[in-house]
Amino acid sequence: FQPLTRRSFLSGTAAAGAVILLHPFSARAQANQAHLRIMETTDIHVNVLPYDYYGDKPNDTMGLSRTATLIDAVRKEATNAMLVDNGDFLQGNPMGDFVAYERGMKEGDLHPVVKAMNLLGYDASTLGNHEFNYGLPFLRRSIAGANFPYVNANVYVDDKDKDSASAKHAFTPYVLLDRMVKDAQGKSYPIKVGVIGFVPPQIMQWDKANLEGRVVTRDIAEVAKKYVPEMRAKGAQLVIAIPHSGFEKGEVGALAENAVSRLADVPGIDAILFGHSHAEFPSKAFATFPRADVERGTINGVAAVMPGRWGDHLGVVDFTLDNGSGSWKVVGSQSSIRPIFDRVAKKSIAEADPLVEKTVGEEHAQT
Repeated sequence: FQPLTRRSFLSGTAAAGAVILLHPFSARAQANQAHLRIMETTDIHVNVLPYDYYGDKPNDTMGLSRTATLIDAVRKEATNAMLVDNGDFLQGNPMGDFVAYERGMKEGDLHPVVKAMNLLGYDASTLGNHEFNYGLPFLRRSIAGANFPYVNANVYVDDKDKDSASAKHAFTPYVLLDRMVKDAQGKSYPIKVGVIGFVPPQIMQWDKANLEGRVVTRDIAEVAKKYVPEMRAKGAQLVIAIPHSGFEKGEVGALAENAVSRLADVPGIDAILFGHSHAEFPSKAFATFPRADVERGTINGVAAVMPGRWGDHLGVVDFTLDNGSGSWKVVGSQSSIRPIFDRVAKKSIAEADPLVEKTVGEEHAQT
């Protein structure tokens, strides 16, 4: 089920003979049931390494290379697992600016963050608002080298059809990923997982100089209402939304920047893996939010997770799926976040992965 990368092969070899404790959803699965784990990173902002470029010193509280260690461990706990990213990976620290303004991105070049993500075996990603900071040509060259799809459903081409039913998407709106899952008895079955992504419509104001006359945006929830049924009709048995958007306490209206609460009302979505706000869900900070269950990790009954920023947490949604009807359906879920740093003890609890550090070593040194 997991994409085989050089890194996952090596880590699997190194772990041979180790005792692996399966998650209860895997251990307790019955006949015709399977445990599927969806992992999420968000708002990496070019922080591949645990390094503070502004202070010119290491920083153990951040870095995708440390999150990578959690990804390895969390994958091993599950019978079946997937990994997605929620965006804002392209801009945010001096290494991002170095690549954009000094080194540049020619056709065929690999962006350092994309190199690291390829190594980790991502299944899909979406675009955050900061992906547009360096302009559309730079963005397109940067994501061209990814070994996984990027999805965005609410950015359209600004042309004569932009407001019509035949408007053209600026990016692939969603993907249907064909995977295999093992059930409790070790038998493998196909499953089709739909993944759809969104960005705040406000990119048209925040990056007006880069986007005006080129693209237009639409409301996140309204676009979801159009495409989620289409994804289901095309055979998606599980629909994962990865909106680069936050969760606000009160009611939000059309074209909202933080539209997760409205998205949770769209029928047919099984999980919302979100970000943008640099916050952590589920956590006590959201305990008083209407319709939020921070024990189970749901919003309006929909499994949801938001893992902070800069790689400081890994988001995890665990599903129990049932195939008794001949098609996989969700019968249970639990969301959680895993930290790379113990804030109470003030110590790292996830070592940096040397292969991830090596893959961006040249760009780091140049920065």
